[in-house]
Amino acid sequence: MATDNKKIAEEVLAAVGGAANITSATHCMTRLRLNLKDQSIPNDDQVKAIKGVLGAQWSGGQYQVIIGQNVPKVYEAALALGVSGDGAINENLDGGLGAKEPLTPKVIGQKILNYLSKTMVMTIPIIMGAAMFRTVAVVCGDGMLGLWAADSDLYNLFYNWLYNAGYYFLPIYLGWAAAKQLGCSQPLGMMLGGVIIAPEFIALIEAAADTGASSTMIYGVLPAQLNNYSSTVLPMLLSMPVLMVVEKFMKKIVPDMLSTVFVPVGTMFVMVPVALCVLAPVGSILGGLLGNFMFGLGNAGGVVTILALVLIAGFWEFLVMTGMHQVLLSLGIVQLLTAGSDSCVMVAGGIAQFATWGMAFGAFLRLRETDEKGSMLGFSLSGIVGGVTEPALYGCGFKYTRCLIAMVAGGAIGGLIAAVSNVTVYILGATNILGLTGYVAGGTTNLVWGCIASTAAFVSAAAIAFLFGFTKEELAADAEAAAASK
Repeated sequence: MATDNKKIAEEVLAAVGGAANITSATHCMTRLRLNLKDQSIPNDDQVKAIKGVLGAQWSGGQYQVIIGQNVPKVYEAALALGVSGDGAINENLDGGLGAKEPLTPKVIGQKILNYLSKTMVMTIPIIMGAAMFRTVAVVCGDGMLGLWAADSDLYNLFYNWLYNAGYYFLPIYLGWAAAKQLGCSQPLGMMLGGVIIAPEFIALIEAAADTGASSTMIYGVLPAQLNNYSSTVLPMLLSMPVLMVVEKFMKKIVPDMLSTVFVPVGTMFVMVPVALCVLAPVGSILGGLLGNFMFGLGNAGGVVTILALVLIAGFWEFLVMTGMHQVLLSLGIVQLLTAGSDSCVMVAGGIAQFATWGMAFGAFLRLRETDEKGSMLGFSLSGIVGGVTEPALYGCGFKYTRCLIAMVAGGAIGGLIAAVSNVTVYILGATNILGLTGYVAGGTTNLVWGCIASTAAFVSAAAIAFLFGFTKEELAADAEAAAASK
């Protein structure tokens, strides 16, 4: 049965006080986000009872109605009913760097988290695109299908050239993404990224292997460590907030008629030693420490690894609800880019998704009412194909709360298998079923065990949801609804 998006919009507007009570609206991938004049009007239970609505909550001063992947159509229907819209936002993150709020420790922490996560999210298409080219090369190379010779031009193009186009120049891309989040000059952010990976700097690093030098002098007086910052994350993430402050200062002291030239020159004159002598080396050290910690969680073996993967895979979706998954995800991405692989966060997060999709699929198999059954299948497929877990989490898990036990258990079972078999992710893959490609670079054994762990999470979650996910009252109501619809 086709979704009546106009009806959903009408009922949502009626439940929140009508279009006149909405100052503005926007939407992300799954949520309709409303700014309301009178925030006392909405009744969560009434909104959640609307057919086609998966949930509702307040977050960041907005009333967020969780709808699913058809939310753009509901949003357009709401606009047609007189709502003022601000368009779509790129990611499902609350708050923002420019929000005018009292600077409490909580707000400061949220702003830092938003800066880190939003900057990383902007670079994910580059990282994923580059990584997929190398994955294709591995699949077609000597280690698997044997279609391409390791010394062929085609293998070199996919494995090295296109991969390095994304990963080697990552500091430049991060300079652009961070500058956009901070509201400072994107060209200067990109230039600073270029400074720390410039060919001349890399040449000094390579020459140091023969001369034994460990540093070079900036402006003839300031020592800078000879570290290779290509493919790194933290050096630029630490440097860009400082660039923002320096640029603002330069704009204040440089006359307008000279600003075109001397603001960027003055900003870069200050930032070159700050980045090369202080922040980039600190970022490199922190990246190493973080890498060792994450490597320890995923590769220590025994109780440490098992507990880490079981707990993260089991409770990942609850972290998603609070936004705390962004912390772990950022750590996992840094580890992946620093060490080239991750055996903890990225593995556990991927397995947790399969468990969530499996939970909804188990509900589809158990329920009998046609619309509800179709919704559950849609929730599962929206994850498998579209890579979105919110519809399954809210539409299934929070509607039939026993199903959440299936999701947690499925994730834990998959995490246990991954921990015991030392499954490792080598690329930042897609969030749908194509995420399995992240295991390819580890060889056939790693890919097989990655698929086994993911499948086990899906199947076990589906089975537990089918057997234990519903109360007698819920099943009786479903049977009654199914009989009434015939």
